[in-house]
Amino acid sequence: MAANKSVSEVLNVTPQNNQPSASHFNRLFLTTLVFIAVLLTVAEIFTQFQIRREAERVMVIRMASAQRHQSQRLVSKVLLLSRPSEEARFQTHLTEIKKLFAQFEKNQLHIEQGTIPGYPVMLQNSDSVKMYYRDLRPSYFGFRTSMQRIIELAEQAKTPAEFNAELDLTSLLANEGPFLDKMDEVVKQYMRETVSNVENTRWLEFVIYLFTLLALVFAGWFILRPAVNKFEGIIVQLVEAETRTATTNRKLLSLNRALKETRQQLFDATRQQYEQKMDEQKLRTSYLVAGQEEERKRLSRELHDGIGQMLTAIKLQVESFEKSLSGREKEIKSFVVLKNLIAQTIQETRNVSNNLMPTVLSDFGLVPAVKMLADTHDKESDIDIIFHTNLSNTRLDKSVEIGVYRIAQEAVSNALRHAKPHQITIDLFEKDNYLHLIVNDDGKGFRIHRSRKEDTKRPSQGIHNMHERAALINGKFKISSAPDKGTKVQVSIPFKLAHQEYEYTQVDAG
Repeated sequence: MAANKSVSEVLNVTPQNNQPSASHFNRLFLTTLVFIAVLLTVAEIFTQFQIRREAERVMVIRMASAQRHQSQRLVSKVLLLSRPSEEARFQTHLTEIKKLFAQFEKNQLHIEQGTIPGYPVMLQNSDSVKMYYRDLRPSYFGFRTSMQRIIELAEQAKTPAEFNAELDLTSLLANEGPFLDKMDEVVKQYMRETVSNVENTRWLEFVIYLFTLLALVFAGWFILRPAVNKFEGIIVQLVEAETRTATTNRKLLSLNRALKETRQQLFDATRQQYEQKMDEQKLRTSYLVAGQEEERKRLSRELHDGIGQMLTAIKLQVESFEKSLSGREKEIKSFVVLKNLIAQTIQETRNVSNNLMPTVLSDFGLVPAVKMLADTHDKESDIDIIFHTNLSNTRLDKSVEIGVYRIAQEAVSNALRHAKPHQITIDLFEKDNYLHLIVNDDGKGFRIHRSRKEDTKRPSQGIHNMHERAALINGKFKISSAPDKGTKVQVSIPFKLAHQEYEYTQVDAG
């Protein structure tokens, strides 16, 4: 169909009525653009050249005007030399005169050559300006000769009283007026030439503007107008094709929308099923952990109330029997060994009972339990364990207290068994409605695998347990470590403390 043809194909077809083709329009359009570009380029180059010339001329004019001011300053300084009141500053005035006169001579040489010291300026003076400079030279040389004579006399004299240059001063004043008048003529001639050049530049830019405008009119009348007429038929065909395409697109959009809705429903159902499975698994795990904790609590109570009490009774009986063995050293030593063994067994039973379920956790809460965990391990090892907290003894949810305590217990136990640290720090604090537990050690650390390719071994059971316990109480678990950089275990649990006290305390278990 004609509507399916590209615009370029339609333009390249030669019409039956012998109208110009698209390639003809393209050639005319490119020719016009090149002509306009050349005009604008020539105008820009000429304008920049003129601007640079006039900028150089302005700099020369400023220096020429400065020469008039320099000559007047020189005359005023010379008059100060002969004043008795300026005797103390005679040498100062003489030094300033020599410096000003050297600058005056240098500037005069440069402006006659059309140059500026320190700037890349090379102005070609016109014949008129050169003529004014020729008329200026007698006055300039007379002024310069008088100044040179006055400087020589001043250098010979040591005080204003010894300085006598009346004739040279009269000659200096006589040449100053003509010099100033001639410099005014030079400046005026520069200004006249500047105005003339600006006017010529303005007319040239106006002529280029007219040519550019004519080129644009030509392009609009002989190129754009026929091209627009030719493109109108193509646009009509494209609009018809667009209408048909829009109808088809609406049908496709309707089908696509129905497909997206079906896919979204399938995705929602799959996600809901997955979340339901995860919730069921989490609930089963929670029940399992709760059962384990209850079993730990029961075993702890039985160890403490049953075996512990029985061992204590045995110890008391042994101590009582020991007292009846007076004078029998060998039997007494055996009873001492037996008594110490029973005492160690009682202490070990208490430790096992406390590890299974510390009574301080259920009786007093999380903060005292973690503090006791730090104190106990610190006494049993040579490693400093420091506990920081900003929490009061506010009781938390039972599952939160047990989960956080077990994670802290596992982290400290792992550090003591594997890391060989010098110090372990336990931080328990509330911030931004989160309960944070951070266990830091300065041990040997290990490399954490970041990808499945690196993870060739199953992660340690301790890390897995901590991760699972954090997930059960909706916490975020993070562990960071590196060889010889220590290990940091961090758990953050969303929780709002009631009646919280922001007092940061430090307990050093060492």
